[in-house]
Amino acid sequence: MHTLDEVRLDLPHLVTALPGPKAQQIIQRDGAVMSPSYTRSYPLVADRGEGAIIHDVDGNRFLDFTAGIAVVSTGHCHPKIVEAIRAQAGRLIHMSGTDFYYANMVDLAEKLAMLAPGDMPRRVYFGNSGTEAIESAIKLARYHTGRGRFIAFFGSFHGRTMGSLGLTGSKSVQQKGFFPVMQGVHHVPYANCYRCAYGKTPDTCAVECVKVIEDQLFRHTVPPEEVAAIFVEPVQGEGGYVVPPKKFFDELRTLADKYEILIAADEVQSGMGRTGKMFASEHFDLVPDIMTLAKGIASGMPLGAMVARADVMDWRPGAHASTFGGNPVCVSAALATIELLEQELVDNAARVGAHMKARLAEFPRKFPIVGDVRGLGLMIGIEIVRDQATKERAPDLRDKIERMCFERGLLVLGAGPNSIRLSPPLVITKDQADHAVDTIEECLNTICR
Repeated sequence: MHTLDEVRLDLPHLVTALPGPKAQQIIQRDGAVMSPSYTRSYPLVADRGEGAIIHDVDGNRFLDFTAGIAVVSTGHCHPKIVEAIRAQAGRLIHMSGTDFYYANMVDLAEKLAMLAPGDMPRRVYFGNSGTEAIESAIKLARYHTGRGRFIAFFGSFHGRTMGSLGLTGSKSVQQKGFFPVMQGVHHVPYANCYRCAYGKTPDTCAVECVKVIEDQLFRHTVPPEEVAAIFVEPVQGEGGYVVPPKKFFDELRTLADKYEILIAADEVQSGMGRTGKMFASEHFDLVPDIMTLAKGIASGMPLGAMVARADVMDWRPGAHASTFGGNPVCVSAALATIELLEQELVDNAARVGAHMKARLAEFPRKFPIVGDVRGLGLMIGIEIVRDQATKERAPDLRDKIERMCFERGLLVLGAGPNSIRLSPPLVITKDQADHAVDTIEECLNTICR
């Protein structure tokens, strides 16, 4: 219980044991009718939210450092987002933008084309989710290049539909039982400097994780002239919030240009201000040929977008479409979201994220089970290990910390085999950031003492 915080409505306050009686009833009903494929890390039954605060059905108040899996970028139920949704819902809810025209879809496409990295004309395709954005990027890359193979990275997560699942290299359980997924995808290690697949350090690295593509894949098994695109997350999300060095992308671009291969940047989780810039690609001066967006783009409304160079998006009418993609209500939410991001929230993510990361950077020195702290803006990962010298992963300890945080009113989730992700709404204050760090520190002290 955080009784001292009772009057602080922007901080947690617990009034029942967890889960409370109403939550228990809903969880029991859920277990009888919902798909067993869903994963729930702890028994939170959400009822309402505002900003970075979630209230459950029993009146408990939580500080949300998940943002609904990095989705509610402007916080829960931001008044300007709610008003944009209400106004549009009273005017036009649906008309199908693949068959008809309406102005706000054009407004959003123009805005995304303008914001995308690189000074070149862009075109935009709208779908309903991140995995749909990836599917459209796969199809476009094949259509434009006439090639059928792809390169992706171990640890990557690009979605769960059959094409995007072929690209996903996060967990084998995600593919188990679904073979064959899309064929023609070749995975290589990602640029994880904490766990370099080639035993290098940042000082000795020659970007082997890119050179292996040419030296091994292209030499032995994959004709480069058959590769349509390289799909890459500028910051790996489900892989553990891994931040690569800039030279990784420099080498990747050089390689791609050499063989006329497209670079498709998956910004579904890292985009829309989360890293302290509108797109994570900007931290690395990466200008992708194709970029996919979703999650934080519309503050919780279902929307995905694929933004591509205009000369790449050359497919003909009927080649790809979506009945609900670019729904007017979702588009209105996205336009309001971008306005808030540009006005203040991208800067807030950079500022508060730097403050929080500076505090967390002390954790490897203070706690022997913290192996690494990394991140950009409000996309921060804490890797939990059994031993700092061996870097043995400790998924059980990570899961324990996650549950202990929940019991103290802080919502966090795992990422990768043994990391904790911190991805709060971009509206969080320094006080809320400090409370989250204090709570995690309390959990670590309890485990390590």
